[in-house]
Amino acid sequence: MADNNQVQLNWIPEDRFTLQDSNGYSVRMKRPDGVKPSDLLPMALIGCTSYDVVEILKKQRQELNQLNVTAEAVQDENPPWRFRKIHVRYQAVGKVDVEKLRKAIEVSEEKYCSVYATLKDAIEITHEAEAIEA
Repeated sequence: MADNNQVQLNWIPEDRFTLQDSNGYSVRMKRPDGVKPSDLLPMALIGCTSYDVVEILKKQRQELNQLNVTAEAVQDENPPWRFRKIHVRYQAVGKVDVEKLRKAIEVSEEKYCSVYATLKDAIEITHEAEAIEA
């Protein structure tokens, strides 16, 4: 059976948009002090995979002190500014085996991350991984 999630948006005059996730947490969209709507897509991707990666590394008893993840998105220059590519950089800080980090990313992408599963056939998604001992 499919899991149904409902999200919502409320617009308040003066161009302030407030999004609410299925748990009631809010994200504000408004320039210059809110999230840019098109940034939400790569943010969703790295949020989804990063959650999985952290959990997988914990189960493998890796000493992860910090995980830094950036996503660089390439979009068309003209409307509707379609996404063409997202490149993700994972940087694990601690005593983390880089091969276990790479495997955790792959497991997230192939098995757990709904955002990746939805996007993978629509746009090119690449990643790189780095482990820094600290």
